[in-house]
Amino acid sequence: FLMDLHQLTIMVNWCKIKMTKLVNLSKTRKERLRFMREQFNSLEPEKQERIINAALREFARSGYEKASTNAIIKEANIAKGSLFNYFNSKKDLYLSLFDYVSKVIDEIYTQIDWNETDLFERLKQFGLVKFKVYKKSPQAYDFLKSAAHENAPEIKPEINTVKNELVEDGLEKSYKNIDFTKFREDMDLDKIMNIITLTILGLAEQHRDKVESFEDIDSEVLNEFDQYFDILKQCFYKEEEQ
Repeated sequence: FLMDLHQLTIMVNWCKIKMTKLVNLSKTRKERLRFMREQFNSLEPEKQERIINAALREFARSGYEKASTNAIIKEANIAKGSLFNYFNSKKDLYLSLFDYVSKVIDEIYTQIDWNETDLFERLKQFGLVKFKVYKKSPQAYDFLKSAAHENAPEIKPEINTVKNELVEDGLEKSYKNIDFTKFREDMDLDKIMNIITLTILGLAEQHRDKVESFEDIDSEVLNEFDQYFDILKQCFYKEEEQ
């Protein structure tokens, strides 16, 4: 019994030491990543943009596994090897691009008139503002398009998490402060909203896959969305609200 107790004590102490090392290693890695991100954020904005845009284009063009960090370095016109002074790995660089893309998307929300409570007028606003942002930052949306089709096991779970967060956040903001009293009362509102949401997401995906780059999207797409909105409005709004 004494021997067993002694062995148990040794095992417990060994586990404590091991856990302490793992915790310290995790802290060290987080501190290193934070330091590297601070290094990147301290760069001149123009240099940050060069690196980010070069990375967005390369990953969108080649996909995660085939993307070349050397190509990114060359296009960004930075010293060879310096990229990994700012990012811990290729994966770290790839995932950090979603932070940049999120800021581009947030730019849309700053231009929306949130006092507009009619759902379809709000959605038309979103379409027009998104179109302008597509033209201003096509590389960000080209990256998102590529990420939607990315199957690399190393990053697939993170992509799915980010994608779901972006969609949920976007829908929540799109439907914020909407006047739902305009909708017909003889239909289930949740089902109506599901139909509208699926229509919007499906149509957006359809147009996304039609073009090689968001730079090529034509304003005609706005007219098509407006036609769908008019149909949905006729289907789901009370007659006096149409």
